[in-house]
Amino acid sequence: MKMTFRWYGKNDKISLEYISQIPNIDGVVTSLIDVAVGEAWSLEELIQLKKNINSYNLNFDVVESVNVHEDIKMGLASRDKYIVNYKKTLKNLSQIGVQTVCYNFMPIFDWTRTNLSREMDDKSTSLSFDNEELKNLSAKDLVEKLRNNSNDIEIPGWERGRLDELENVFKQYEDIDEEKLWGNLEYFLKEIIPYAQNHNIKMAIHPDDPPFSIFGLPRIITNERALQRVLDIYPSISNGLTLCTGSLGPNKDNDLPSMIRKFGSANKIHFAHIRNIKRESDKSFYETSHLSSDGSLDLYEIVLAYKDINFQGHARADHGRMIWGEKGMPGYGLYDRALGVAYINGLYEAVVKIDKV
Repeated sequence: MKMTFRWYGKNDKISLEYISQIPNIDGVVTSLIDVAVGEAWSLEELIQLKKNINSYNLNFDVVESVNVHEDIKMGLASRDKYIVNYKKTLKNLSQIGVQTVCYNFMPIFDWTRTNLSREMDDKSTSLSFDNEELKNLSAKDLVEKLRNNSNDIEIPGWERGRLDELENVFKQYEDIDEEKLWGNLEYFLKEIIPYAQNHNIKMAIHPDDPPFSIFGLPRIITNERALQRVLDIYPSISNGLTLCTGSLGPNKDNDLPSMIRKFGSANKIHFAHIRNIKRESDKSFYETSHLSSDGSLDLYEIVLAYKDINFQGHARADHGRMIWGEKGMPGYGLYDRALGVAYINGLYEAVVKIDKV
């Protein structure tokens, strides 16, 4: 398992120097943050980005994310030009040695929470999702609430450019149900996967977060059956998964260790997100430390499953709480994510050594 850390480029308050000091960190996961969704990424910028990362003895093997333009998800006639740009980006990524590209197919919103700074008993703050609260909010209300609660930082997946035309985009989705969205994903995959394979890139779809519909929008990447359906659309080594425990975890029916063993043994997990959440009532949950006893997920069993499949891919500790007075991008502070890395490192070393006894 190659441990990585999400980094948001030159504007990230967390420096590459600090990231490089975390034990067992192989590299960072990042993207060209400032490029608009749908535009091709330039080779020159990518070369400079990699050079900067490598100067701290960190690798740049995984991109998260090359976002999919909304016109592709909606199946509009304009999707083909955005697919052309997507291919240009993949070609340029392959030229700098990127191996894996994480992406998602969530309509309009990326990961969704109702609170970016829910205060815990110990005064740390955490991302949370309250389904009852969501029922009393419009999509516009939620966007404004999160923007006002974001510490003046533009949150990935909630960029102003992609949400300013919210009402218009919602109208365009009115006639798109789950099966139509599946059809649009199939169109995208049949264009992108063979191209990615020809350029030695593994595409890794990220589950919907949370794994159920919000505001009546279809969400389709939610469980084991859905993940298998993605893989069956275009069987290829380049068509794989980002197995995110925190995204799939709010649905108690998702047996995460079993899913890891199933898809991992088939070499279909190209990227692993390992974190914990605490389920509450009626689809509500909040993010916890990585410690198993703090949440609803058993991180020991999850890490054991990765050991059992001899997982050699990239992983990251994903989100974290804001602790020790840190101020920054909600969910993406340094301290708790570094603790998460240390916890996963310890679990992995233990399950490997126990197996040798």
